Amino acid sequence: MTTLLLLVAIAEEHKALLHDRFHVIDAPDAARRAAAIAAHADEIELVLTNGSVGFSAAEITVLPKLKLLAAQGAGYENLDVAAAKARGVLVCNGAGTNDDCVADHAMALLLASVRALPRLGSALRAGIWRDALPLFPNFTGRRLGVIGLGGIGRKIAARAAAFGMVIGYHNRRPREDAGSAAWFDSVTALATWADDLVVATPGGDGTRHIVDADVLAALGPGGHVVNIARGSCIDTAALAAALAAGVIGGAALDVYEGEPQPPAALLAFDNVLLTPHIAGWSPQSIRATVENFIANVDAMQRGMALPTPV
Repeated sequence: MTTLLLLVAIAEEHKALLHDRFHVIDAPDAARRAAAIAAHADEIELVLTNGSVGFSAAEITVLPKLKLLAAQGAGYENLDVAAAKARGVLVCNGAGTNDDCVADHAMALLLASVRALPRLGSALRAGIWRDALPLFPNFTGRRLGVIGLGGIGRKIAARAAAFGMVIGYHNRRPREDAGSAAWFDSVTALATWADDLVVATPGGDGTRHIVDADVLAALGPGGHVVNIARGSCIDTAALAAALAAGVIGGAALDVYEGEPQPPAALLAFDNVLLTPHIAGWSPQSIRATVENFIANVDAMQRGMALPTPV
C-alpha cells in the first residue's frame, strides 16, 4: 500500500477512509512527526497536512519517494510549495470542501457578536431582565465589509445578504461576479463605509495585520470585526487597544496569532467571542476534505490533472 504521512488530527470515522486506501503513519504532533520522518523517510509517498501545520523544504528534501503534498483545507501558507515543485512533487489543497461550514460559522459569530448573545445570556443568568439592558441592532440595512471575496467570502456575503445586509468588499481588484456588492480599493476605505467587517482573505505576508489600528478606528464604535481567515490578518495588540478604548463595538474570532494558545490580551473582554479555529470543522466538511484528498491521489496515480491543484 502507498504510505501516507498524516500530520493533522481527524476523527477515527474519517481516518478509516484513509486506512482503507493507504498505509497511514499518524503523526499529529511535533515529536511523532520528527520520529515518523526519521523512521519512514524511504517509504513516504504522500503527506496530508494543513496550512497552519505546514511542511518544510527540509522535510521535503529527506523524502525521496514523495509524490504528493496536500493541504487538508484551502490554506497552504506554511507548505513550501516552491520546494515541492522544484522536486517534482505535486501539491494540492482542499479548496471548496469546507466553504459552507466556514461561512456558516462566520455568520454565527457575526450574529452573536452584534446581537451580544453571550452578554445577554450572562445578564439573564444574573437576574437582569431586558428592561435594564441596552438594545442591540438587527441586521436589515446594516453594511457588511468582506475582506477577501473569494469562495468563502462570497458565501458569507450571500448569507449576509439573506439577512438584509448591504455588502461591500475589498480585493486587489474588482470581481466581475460580485453582483451588487461594492468594491473598495483599500481595507481602510471599506472599514469607513462598513458597519461590520469579516476577514476572509488568505494568510501570509501579504495580508499580515491587514486589519490594524487605522482600520479599527475607521470601523468605529458601533462596528464588529469577525476573523475566520488567519490569526495573522488582525493585529492582536491593536485590537485589544481598540476594545479597551471603545473604538469598536466587539470582535468575534476563530483564529489567532500564536495558536493554539488563546489571545491573552482579549480574554477579559465581555464583547469578544472566541472559538478554537473550528470554523471549517464539521462531520460533513472533514469527510469532504478526506474524500477530496483521495480524489487527488487517484488523479495523480492515473496521470490526470489534480482536481484541486496549488
